[in-house]
Amino acid sequence: MALRQELKEFMLRGNVIDMAVGIVIGGAFGKIVTSFVNDILMPPLSMLLGNTNFTDLKFVFREAVMSGEEVITPAISWNYGNFLQVVIDFLIIGVSIFFVIKGINQLRRKKVEEPTPEPIPEPTKEEVLLTEIRDLLKKD
Repeated sequence: MALRQELKEFMLRGNVIDMAVGIVIGGAFGKIVTSFVNDILMPPLSMLLGNTNFTDLKFVFREAVMSGEEVITPAISWNYGNFLQVVIDFLIIGVSIFFVIKGINQLRRKKVEEPTPEPIPEPTKEEVLLTEIRDLLKKD
């Protein structure tokens, strides 16, 4: 029974729920960034590089050995094009997360920093003189 209660407290703790929501949103955000890179960013880059598809870029160490339609020995290649796309995904996600965290930190700082009350200004010479005259008149 105690284990069940501990699990319930753990699962309902705010940090765990926030983390779960963050993971779900992060997964969806990752799909958006992947689509942006694959569907928006890479086609113009591909055109600039001579109509090549980045995922098809590779360095072949050994060609596949075929017998008709059957692959006897698969090709050995270094698929750097797909790696480049994943790196671009990562960079876009990293920059996006940086700006989101930067914005959150600015909001937190504004929330924490309360305006300091302005100091009471020193009385002018006229005010000091009038105060002295008032005090002298009160004595009489």
